[in-house]
Amino acid sequence: MRDISYRVAVGGIVSALCLISMFVAGIFPVFYIIMPMVSGVLLMIIAQEISPKCAVLTYISVSILSLFITADKECSLIFIMIFGHYPIMRCKIGNIKNPLRFIIKFAVFNISVLAFVCVSVFIFGMTEIVSDMGEFGKYAEVVGMGLANVIFILYDYNLTIINIIYREKFMPKFRRKR
Repeated sequence: MRDISYRVAVGGIVSALCLISMFVAGIFPVFYIIMPMVSGVLLMIIAQEISPKCAVLTYISVSILSLFITADKECSLIFIMIFGHYPIMRCKIGNIKNPLRFIIKFAVFNISVLAFVCVSVFIFGMTEIVSDMGEFGKYAEVVGMGLANVIFILYDYNLTIINIIYREKFMPKFRRKR
């Protein structure tokens, strides 16, 4: 069991790295989807290294601070509603049997994306995005959800690879020698 000072220090460092990555998305807008994914990977590491409860606290603190600090609020919203909580939940979902696991993963992701779209359209009033697409606007929802699910499959696969690399290469270096 790690002591409290270690947990607080790791939580603070991961929070700072997450906020820096969200801030980078404000400077380079092309990264507005990638940087929330990177922040989610950092939360996955804290969930494994310390505990999922500590990762949830870090997620909450990064979510609140990113709304106030970062320039790109859409990036913050993507982190909060889609890519921030999933790596933490993934640790618990991984214990479920194989076919049901994929159904739950896709259900969580699709509900998160639909909630993000609803918040973006109804709270922030981004209705002109679909109307500006013209003829493509009719199919934008279906194509958008299809692309989002492809991105999710790639993200989940990359989380698996990053998890393996972290456990084999980096985790032993962080463990204390007793």
